[in-house]
Amino acid sequence: MASLSGRRAVDLVWEDIKPTDILTEDAFENAIIVQMAIGGSTNGIIHLTALARRAGIPMDLEIFDKVSQSIPLLANIKPSGKYVMEDFYYAGGLRALMKMLESRLHLGTQTINGKTVQDNLEGAEVYNKDVIRPIKNPVSPAGGTAILRGSLAPNGAVIKPTAAEKRLWKHKGLAVVFKDIRDLKARVDSKDLEVTPDSILVLQNAGPVGGPGMPEWGQLPVPKKLLDQGVRDIVRISDARMSGTSYGACVLHVSPEAALGGPLALVQDGDLIELDVESRRLDLLVPESELDVRRKKWEPPEAKARRGYAKLYTQHVTQAHEGCDFDFLQGTPGETPEPDIF
Repeated sequence: MASLSGRRAVDLVWEDIKPTDILTEDAFENAIIVQMAIGGSTNGIIHLTALARRAGIPMDLEIFDKVSQSIPLLANIKPSGKYVMEDFYYAGGLRALMKMLESRLHLGTQTINGKTVQDNLEGAEVYNKDVIRPIKNPVSPAGGTAILRGSLAPNGAVIKPTAAEKRLWKHKGLAVVFKDIRDLKARVDSKDLEVTPDSILVLQNAGPVGGPGMPEWGQLPVPKKLLDQGVRDIVRISDARMSGTSYGACVLHVSPEAALGGPLALVQDGDLIELDVESRRLDLLVPESELDVRRKKWEPPEAKARRGYAKLYTQHVTQAHEGCDFDFLQGTPGETPEPDIF
């Protein structure tokens, strides 16, 4: 396979097929459709956004939410279903899933192997219709991801509802705030932590700049005090990411992030927060006058990087809703001319 991939890469040069010939708007929409139907990782939203913007396609979060609400979840695999990825493979894998989506995909889109999507799906078959469901019998009528907005996330946030307990899709609770990952690790399992099953855990300064690098810290651990009571899921909010196999009512990618002074930075213990997945809302229920006072007192956390690549990164990385990419790499391909060589 590696040698065939290498050979294809050389052939693409001879055929004068460029990345922008493959990375079209239809191709990205196909990718998002499959992402939602498979219940794919929330990280996919960041990767696709960054890739599209490098290709000169101004992708934003709205298209992900639009597709999510129109494409059902078909892959009955964890964390949104009951099977594992090996079962998905033996049920027919990605081609079989895409075959179920044939009526929704842009079938004429060119792919990297020189064939269209329709060509690549020829002969694909589902061998287990409980693992890969037909559109008329989905795992969930909506896709695996929801985009949230509101006073706590003006530029957006992400949650995977199908991986959370449904009782938490609409929830109000008091914030329990951790200023950074060190604070979280030091206190989350303390018997003195003031937390209840209705509390909302908030992790600050874990985003692209604050991490730095937006680490996969978004699946905040359920405090030991609650685990001992039999609680297995609570609402958790951060500007971090989490693995695609992680479970829980974890609101991720909050933008703007705390390290830049976004509303997440202003949250304090005891603040009332409201999550409403169906309405796509995430709100901090604190009077604007009080937030103005906090905003004036807020100071950015001390920079972790003072030189080198890490400093360059924190100065130029974009926010989660923009793909967490270098700002100077986004734009229209061809804007930078080839250097003159004499």
